[in-house]
Amino acid sequence: MPEQHRPVLLAVDDDDHVLRAVRRDLSHAYQERYRVLASRSPAEAVRLLDTLLDRRAEVALILSDQRMPGMTGIEFLAAAAERFPTARRVLLTAYADTSVAISAINEVRLDHYLVKPWEPPEERLYPVLDELLADWESGYEPPYQGIRLVGHRFAPATHRLRDLLTRHRLPFRFEEGPRGAAGLPVVALPDGRSLVRPGHAEVVEALGLATELSHPHYDVAIVGGGPSGLAASVYAASEGLATLLIEAYVPGGQAGTSSRIENYLGFPSGISGVDLTSRAVTQARRFGVDVLAPVEAERLSRAGRACVLHLSDGKEITAATVLLSTGLSYRSLDAAGAGRFEGAGIYYGATLTETESCVGKPVWIVGGANSAGQAALHFAKHAGHVTMVVRAANLSQGMSAYLVDEIEADPAITIMTNTQLAGAEGSDQLERIVLRDGVTGALSTHEAEHLFVFIGARPRTEWLDDMVRRDERGFVLTGPDLGPVAELPAWDLPRQPLLLETSVPGVFAAGDARAGSVKRLASSVGEGAMAVSMIHRYRSES
Repeated sequence: MPEQHRPVLLAVDDDDHVLRAVRRDLSHAYQERYRVLASRSPAEAVRLLDTLLDRRAEVALILSDQRMPGMTGIEFLAAAAERFPTARRVLLTAYADTSVAISAINEVRLDHYLVKPWEPPEERLYPVLDELLADWESGYEPPYQGIRLVGHRFAPATHRLRDLLTRHRLPFRFEEGPRGAAGLPVVALPDGRSLVRPGHAEVVEALGLATELSHPHYDVAIVGGGPSGLAASVYAASEGLATLLIEAYVPGGQAGTSSRIENYLGFPSGISGVDLTSRAVTQARRFGVDVLAPVEAERLSRAGRACVLHLSDGKEITAATVLLSTGLSYRSLDAAGAGRFEGAGIYYGATLTETESCVGKPVWIVGGANSAGQAALHFAKHAGHVTMVVRAANLSQGMSAYLVDEIEADPAITIMTNTQLAGAEGSDQLERIVLRDGVTGALSTHEAEHLFVFIGARPRTEWLDDMVRRDERGFVLTGPDLGPVAELPAWDLPRQPLLLETSVPGVFAAGDARAGSVKRLASSVGEGAMAVSMIHRYRSES
């Protein structure tokens, strides 16, 4: 702990010899955890306590001699108690003053008295002080020295930074800034620096999370850090391939925003998306994967047999093979006014960032698939009540049976079927939503501050342009779905594309962005692993 933040031990005695001895003994045993101060005068010590009070320092224990000019030890400890009432108070006395010390136990709430001399301190001093300090520490909350985020709770920029820090599993304290104040949000770092309205890359760089590229050329570059990309990176690196993982935001993908994943093999009690994906990132880094985030891939090209990825930070990465595991992005609400409140009451995905804000308050969830059901059960544990707005006639049309059973049995969840979100209203944050009955067409207005959206997603493949073949919805075609190789302009190999290979030799696709993939976590992980085996086969042929 920095010196200025350590709690104080204060010794007061007008005898220089005694003061040096007590300071020596206190420093020997406690200087690692406390700041040891000393004063020869009780009047000077009172001024010192006032200074500590002004600086918001903490005083843990005060040792004071009884017989001092101008003020007795008991009088000084009484003055000290007015300033630092929780500090433990110890009186140093001679044998002749023990009766005074005993009476002071009640007068100034004296915690202990020590008869001079206290040699050896290991037997007569430290056991007493250890017990008093342990008692003081049990009720002491040290000053917060970590990351602080100051901003407006319903400001989109603040929400994005809160989500970024949460997804990176970085402890931070959020402080609500003054309404209307300019220059927010601000990220205050433990080293004293402040980042004013920072971008994600600036925060990652300042916190030392940025990764330097360790290879001039990679065996495999993976675009997208969701489950398929993370699985592929682990398997590729563990088999000795120089591997780069590129992620536009935080590794984890949509799975990283899931409040609870209960049907993934090996976690019978479920696990949060952040926990699961952060473990995968740790595993990948342990095998030597370079993780580049937040950086977007903006274009893919070829240089002979090598692939070239052009990134948003200006870098160009070359790799022998590329795996496209870009995943999906949530589809936006098509409701009047909804766009105004994204990050200010309307959120895509059940981010853990917002859980604290929703405690005891009503929460609305739009969607009827598994992700919406998992979010409903998560928020039901914290929110005042959860209402699901479902377009379909019942939940079973798009949700696993186990989730339907849990939701229907939970009294904290209300299901509104045959219902659509028609509009969103408010000033600078969401205040009301308008719902449309899908059967009658009737509109109804409801108060709402927190609305979470799960209405499907689209593949993050726009940046590929015509480099690889995609279907009409933008999903990447692979293997047999590509059709005859004679119709693939970039195909120049005397074989058919492998099962997960795209229309460009050496470029593969896996996970949710691949056409025909099963949109499940386990399937994405399996495809990531399978892609690595196909990359090995491609490399052996080249």
